[in-house]
Amino acid sequence: MLRNYFTIAWRNLYKNKAYSFINIGGLAVGLAVAMLIGFWIYDELSYNKYHANYDRIAQVMQHATFNGKVETQTANPAAMGPEIRDKYGSYFKYVVQTSWPGAYVLSVGNTHVSKEGMFMEPDAPAMLGLHMRKGTYAGLKDPYSIMLSESVAKSLFGAANPVGKMIKLSRRFDVKITGVYEDLPYNSWFRDLKVILPWSLWLIDNPWAKTMKNPWGSNFSQTFVQVADNVAIEDASARIKSVKLDNVGKEEAKYKWVVFLHPMSKWELYNEFKNGINTGGEIKYVWMFGIIGIFVLLLACINFMNLATARSEKRAKEVGIRKAVGSLRSQLINQFFAESYLVVFLAFLFSVMLVLVLLPPFNEVAGKRIDFMWANPLFWIICLAVLGLTGLLAGSYPAFYLSSFQPLSVLKGTFRVGKWASVPRKALVVVQFTVSVTLIIGTIIVYQQIQHAKNRPIGYDRSGLVSMGVDKEVRDHFDAFRNELKSAGAIDELAGSNSPLTGVWNTNGGFDWEGKDPSLAVDFPNSNVTYDWGKTVGWKVKEGRDFSREFATDSSAFIINEAMVKFLNFKGSPVGKILKWNDKPYTIIGVVSDIMAESPFYPVRPSVYHINTENTYNMVLRLNPAKSSSQSMAQIEKIWRKYVINVPFQYEFVDQQYGSKFESEERIGKLSSYFAVLAVLISCLGIFGMASFVAEQRTKEIGIRKVLGASVLSLWQLLTKDFALLVLCSSLIASPIAWYYLNDWLSGYDYRVAISWWVFVIAALGALLVTLLTVSYQSLRAALINPVKSLKSE
Repeated sequence: MLRNYFTIAWRNLYKNKAYSFINIGGLAVGLAVAMLIGFWIYDELSYNKYHANYDRIAQVMQHATFNGKVETQTANPAAMGPEIRDKYGSYFKYVVQTSWPGAYVLSVGNTHVSKEGMFMEPDAPAMLGLHMRKGTYAGLKDPYSIMLSESVAKSLFGAANPVGKMIKLSRRFDVKITGVYEDLPYNSWFRDLKVILPWSLWLIDNPWAKTMKNPWGSNFSQTFVQVADNVAIEDASARIKSVKLDNVGKEEAKYKWVVFLHPMSKWELYNEFKNGINTGGEIKYVWMFGIIGIFVLLLACINFMNLATARSEKRAKEVGIRKAVGSLRSQLINQFFAESYLVVFLAFLFSVMLVLVLLPPFNEVAGKRIDFMWANPLFWIICLAVLGLTGLLAGSYPAFYLSSFQPLSVLKGTFRVGKWASVPRKALVVVQFTVSVTLIIGTIIVYQQIQHAKNRPIGYDRSGLVSMGVDKEVRDHFDAFRNELKSAGAIDELAGSNSPLTGVWNTNGGFDWEGKDPSLAVDFPNSNVTYDWGKTVGWKVKEGRDFSREFATDSSAFIINEAMVKFLNFKGSPVGKILKWNDKPYTIIGVVSDIMAESPFYPVRPSVYHINTENTYNMVLRLNPAKSSSQSMAQIEKIWRKYVINVPFQYEFVDQQYGSKFESEERIGKLSSYFAVLAVLISCLGIFGMASFVAEQRTKEIGIRKVLGASVLSLWQLLTKDFALLVLCSSLIASPIAWYYLNDWLSGYDYRVAISWWVFVIAALGALLVTLLTVSYQSLRAALINPVKSLKSE
């Protein structure tokens, strides 16, 4: 019997090829979208799960009240790790202090490579649960040791065992390779960790960290912990809450430090803090795309239900004959479910093919490295559940509706579906286009928000700017290097600073000024720059003047940004006023436009700039516009190599650095737009099928109207009017839904676009236009049929 069900189902599908293509194709696209979204969500939810103890690992973070607001930071002082280990050691299995990630040059013979790494305390490999290929977890106990990832070891030593061999680190230290670990997966927070170095070597290289007068006064390291097996992260976090506040002086206590643990399980999805409260993060996109995936799959199911019920009159006689010869209603239900599950199965096969084709470009857009989960049993269990539910959902209404026909009325020819029979179909079409229009509106708003931030004034001219790190040899001969580049005509100007132009690496407190509230604790971005910084980046001086070598007093001068002017709230011009820093007076000599150094979606922080030619770790070069970029960079590399030997030449254009600030939003925008297009495509497939049915159903009516003198235009209007009304109804429902959720999304940005009424109009008109184009083919085809053929009886 079961075989008979599927044989008849196959014959029906083969007989109605266009209908089958629409059903299978639409469902395949829906399943493929749901599968891709499912892969993306699984990857997000499994972030950091590579680390065996990820649910017990946490990062030590701090809340502090700066400038009247609670800020959250990951940087810790030198004393944080030892203090937690000494006083609260029973609550932790491991306490690991680390540096920030950085690029380090590894040299073996004539081979020199630059790889990202971190200095870490000896317990780091055990805490992270690294999969050791060679060596042991104990490899970092020797200060002059190093651990390499498997890929780096292979690039330097091939198939040979590198453990025990010596390697030159940053052309300064000879270190011994004590371990090789498996490369970390792409969905690990430490995925770029290719080199691990001992924290003790960092202390040797930075002796000031041990001799600081106030080891709690400067935040320059990170601290990670693994809580003890019998301790909850929340309990351990509560214990160390006041660890910093208990060890700082009266002035430092004004910042109201609160130390807490942020679990590794929340680093990816719950990484946003506002005013000291965790407000979520990427988790909102997990929910958003999960809902989109469900709705896109639902759209495909709606197509199947609509087309199956629309064809009810064609299959009415089949049902009547089957019932007349003794078929039970349950057998008819089983027959229609067999057709449903056959469609679902075939659609699933095509969806797998689609996913295999689309996965590489999807990974590129999503910024992922997802593989098809052939060997994951959870994937197949979910697939079976989804297929079962989809087949049931898509086939239930046709099965129960068609099997309910009365054989007597059907075979006598008196069967009529009734004037209300089309209402469910119309309601489902409205649901389809409500989802599609909502996604279209969302795509437009996301694009607007990105463009709004991109068009925001950034306070400098980034065209032709190149950013580079400063090696010791260049730092020691900075002026000579600059002059040689200018003489060669490669650059117009060059300047250095302690932070890159598109980031803030240094903030300071200890500022005081006339009229300041004594209880106010402040912390401002404080950039050390060389004299030609303003000229190089092209900042806009609004008041006063730029730094100049002609004024010896500029070594005790500040230039401040417009945000700082508002914060200081001086009466009159701030130029000439005194701003104290650690009790040393600095004269404000100029005001510049706010420079967009951090997120373009949030306000620019009050910032200060001062001259310091020693702490130069980054430099910005403005290329000569009279030469091509490739020519200039070739000259720069040639001169650079005269000073720096055996180090890879690395640089980045500032406009690329700035563009990376939009990566997350652009990624979400692209994914949303692709899903919106697919949702509209699926909806249009359904509309196309429905239009085909309506045109076929009204063939004789159209013939009579043509005989009576109806024009092609009037017939087109007759056939498209109902669909247009349904789409407009969908737009009216979608608009408030989209406004509510998009307004909530935009509220997460301080600098955001306003939602305009025309967005909803454009989305509605776009959906209407696509619908009319889809329906018009069938409508015009029906309207152009010779009435002699359409009125001819059997």
